[in-house]
Amino acid sequence: MTAARPNFLIFITDQHRANHLGCYGNPIVRTPHIDQLAGDGMRFERAYVANPVCMPNRSSMLTGRMPSVHGVRGNGIPLPLETVTFADLLAESGYRTALIGKSHFQPLEDHPSMLPPPVPEPGISSPSASLAEARRGTVDPALYRQELRSSWENPDHRLRLPYYGFQEVVYCNNHADECFGDYLRWLQREHPEAAARMGREHGLRDPRYVAPQAWRTHLDEEAYPTHYVASQTTAWLERHARQRPGQPFALVCSFPDPHHPWTPPGRYWDMYDPAAMPLPESMAHADQPRHVRWLREERQRGQAALDGPRLFAASEREVREMIALTYGMITNVDDRIGMVMQTLRAVGADENTVVVFTSDHGDLMGDHGIMLKGPLHYQGLVRVPLIWREPGGAPARQSCTRDDLASAIDLPASILQRAGIMPPNGSQGRPLVTRQGAPRASGRDAVLIEENQQRAFLGFDQPVKVRTVVTSSHRMSVFAEGDWGELYDLERDPHELRNLWDQPEACALKLELMTRLVKLQIEHAETSPRPAHRA
Repeated sequence: MTAARPNFLIFITDQHRANHLGCYGNPIVRTPHIDQLAGDGMRFERAYVANPVCMPNRSSMLTGRMPSVHGVRGNGIPLPLETVTFADLLAESGYRTALIGKSHFQPLEDHPSMLPPPVPEPGISSPSASLAEARRGTVDPALYRQELRSSWENPDHRLRLPYYGFQEVVYCNNHADECFGDYLRWLQREHPEAAARMGREHGLRDPRYVAPQAWRTHLDEEAYPTHYVASQTTAWLERHARQRPGQPFALVCSFPDPHHPWTPPGRYWDMYDPAAMPLPESMAHADQPRHVRWLREERQRGQAALDGPRLFAASEREVREMIALTYGMITNVDDRIGMVMQTLRAVGADENTVVVFTSDHGDLMGDHGIMLKGPLHYQGLVRVPLIWREPGGAPARQSCTRDDLASAIDLPASILQRAGIMPPNGSQGRPLVTRQGAPRASGRDAVLIEENQQRAFLGFDQPVKVRTVVTSSHRMSVFAEGDWGELYDLERDPHELRNLWDQPEACALKLELMTRLVKLQIEHAETSPRPAHRA
């Protein structure tokens, strides 16, 4: 019998596909520590994002609400500070809450939005900026600049605690060897020579590689952000055991990797041979959808942006190299998770700690010849790993593979259920475990995925907006603009090679899924606050 108030240790990786783990069937990448968590716990085969982009999905994982409801519809929009998170509720109930690593609940960079401002018609006045700001609330605007790189250039800058419910935060944001925050301050203090040689401007190009955004970092394994996040997590566990014995905790260990750029340090750079990396089956498929053709033609014209976060078409050689380097980053993360788990056992907390492993979203990683993320909701991007391990390893009744559909919004609901805390009004997730930690079916026959881009691309004239419904057997994506979409039979066509959208035999199926999509959007509409009166 587990204790009434378990601890929670939550591992989050960044831009990590489900099938880039040994426990999800990958025969190449070495992830023994994550595989052990899966072997002792519940491994979800059909866990999906609420949005396949960092900020909106991380906000959904924190709040249990869809992006259209919590307000972070896409990257660049900060999560409102008045938001109630699972960390808030745990802290209110006596838990010690901490976040170590990447948060990304607010913007990281000062780059202006790509959305053009509205242009009023002649003779029509627009609301004044001061009126709009006045009605936004009384929150100090500086509190929405807490994660910006420019803010951290001030040596006195710190996050205002509690931060979205976390009473302690060790901040390490951005990616690869370009991270900043508490991490960079530590690096500058402890390893000033290495800190002065960080980033792409100092990175060494390996002549064996042609992949963009790939360089050999000057940071060794112990100075690299992945090790820093893990070592800070182990130090926190040891400190908590000394200073607050008996107080339950909820600790999020959030790694910035294996997100691009590809800079695995030390031995992890050469750990996997690109020539031995198999290509995705969809990469050489001749009949590609129009948005994939658009990306390929953009690359052929030499107009693709290869150094940024936007998806791009890649060659076979580039894909093999980026997969190999990604695997090195993943094994680095796995080794550090092993280090954290060893500490959890050493301080005597393992027997009362629920351990969760997941990612904020996947990566196309060569599916249909495309890299990174964007409004192409192929399974490699929208399906994520989700592992839930009960305290001390799982009894036989808890060690299982789960095939029921799950969403990112179900994570907070599951944590609160396990802690014996009612979710707040407006929570949209469904608990995946019982109060005692036994499996509990989600009851979902479909999941909703939202995405609002700032960019107009893929052949669209307006910033891309897409809504996706995934059922046990199909995936359908509907774009706001244009007369086309995507519809795939995931059982007969798991690599999503044949788009049924325009096929006459799929008309009835498309209508059925369109109806289900509409009902999902109604189901996930805002319900907070509750009505105070009848009228």
